[in-house]
Amino acid sequence: MTSGIIKITKNKRKSAKICAKKEKLIMKKKLIACIWVSTMAVSLLAGCGSSKKDGGSASAEDENTLTVWAWDQSFNIYAMKEAEKIYQKDHPDFKLKIVETPWDDMQTQLGTIVGANNYSQLPDICLMQDFAYQKYVTTYPDLYKDLSDSNIDFSQFAQGKLAASTVDGKHYGVPFDNGAEVACYRTDVLEEAGYSVDDLTDIDWDKFIEIGSDVYDKTGYSLLSVQAGSADLIYQMLQSAGFGTWNEDGTPNIAGNDNIKQCIEIYQEMSEKHVLSIVNSWDEYVATFTSGKTAGVINGCWILASVQTAEDLSGKWALTDMPSLPGVDSATNYSNQGGSTWAITSNCKNTELAEDFLATTFAGSTELYDTILPSSGAIATWLPASESDVYNEPQEFFGGQAIYAKISEFAEKTPSVDLGVYYTEANTAIATAVANISGGADIDSELKTAQETVEFNMNQ
Repeated sequence: MTSGIIKITKNKRKSAKICAKKEKLIMKKKLIACIWVSTMAVSLLAGCGSSKKDGGSASAEDENTLTVWAWDQSFNIYAMKEAEKIYQKDHPDFKLKIVETPWDDMQTQLGTIVGANNYSQLPDICLMQDFAYQKYVTTYPDLYKDLSDSNIDFSQFAQGKLAASTVDGKHYGVPFDNGAEVACYRTDVLEEAGYSVDDLTDIDWDKFIEIGSDVYDKTGYSLLSVQAGSADLIYQMLQSAGFGTWNEDGTPNIAGNDNIKQCIEIYQEMSEKHVLSIVNSWDEYVATFTSGKTAGVINGCWILASVQTAEDLSGKWALTDMPSLPGVDSATNYSNQGGSTWAITSNCKNTELAEDFLATTFAGSTELYDTILPSSGAIATWLPASESDVYNEPQEFFGGQAIYAKISEFAEKTPSVDLGVYYTEANTAIATAVANISGGADIDSELKTAQETVEFNMNQ
């Protein structure tokens, strides 16, 4: 889950104006956006919403209408449409104008709008990937509304989830979907090797490797798989103990970081002992556990949709928590990977309406989450949702476990970690280091190079 990077040429006239007003970081990012404006066709701006059809102008024309940007018809757009229905019960004149906007396109449009200093092109509400939140709020401080003083009760959300959209103690978004880490295992394969899912519950990575090695020797199945060129598993391990990749002053903490080294060493040991299978593509990754020789999955809970595509394996899977880092005082069995959050933009003409809509639905409606869960698999991080009958309903595919209530519990226990403004840059650099280390490179040298790479990219 990585975001695109806006790459454009310079516009000297606009950069001079921006540079005079902004500090170094903001200056550079807005300059990039300005460049895009100078080189792209005027039609791009129009596509961002200069017309009633595409943009945020509807809220100006109709005080009861909010414009929304989101990107998945069967997931977040579907959820927003259901939220609209619920809010209309007490507000019959209320309407949403939802513009399907793929994530990569949204990043381009946001950069263009900020660069042109034309915030009127923004929608009222837009969905943001959690990993990108810190960068956008920090780089473009006028982009989103501070919701800290709204009637939204942020204490009712999993605190680990809130960390993504919280900057300097201020809340800039309303959490949507859950990315809590889950560990799923083939119970039939475990039984063949003499184990059950209980043997893999509340354990550390040392125990996981011990059991995984034995399972491989007895069945030929690895217990875990990953896609090559990704550092996601490393980040999941780090967060489970409350560790990040940044110092308090925002500088990268990669070179000489013993926590990162421990995670990479665990990764390497799993690979060497056939506990971990490394494949080249996402499709191959999914195939390892749906039709291949991998008997487990550890990832964000959204992976369950892929797990359940193998209908012939229904009843042969069970879900539990992930392993913890051994010998670490702060270690837990809980982490997070992915997720998204609703933001109210600075262009919103009726902030009170937008706040009340989000407070009533995504931050206040068990009915909404009960409705969208069976149809979309969207699991709430709004904690009261987990208490409903729907969340506690046994799931046949997972042997009758009430997995959704369990996932909500995992989310509540996940440590909060600052992903940082330059999360994407750090993730990519560490992924390169992991790949090189797997090829025989020195771990300390590679982490030093990763640190230098991130520092270089931060200064571009």
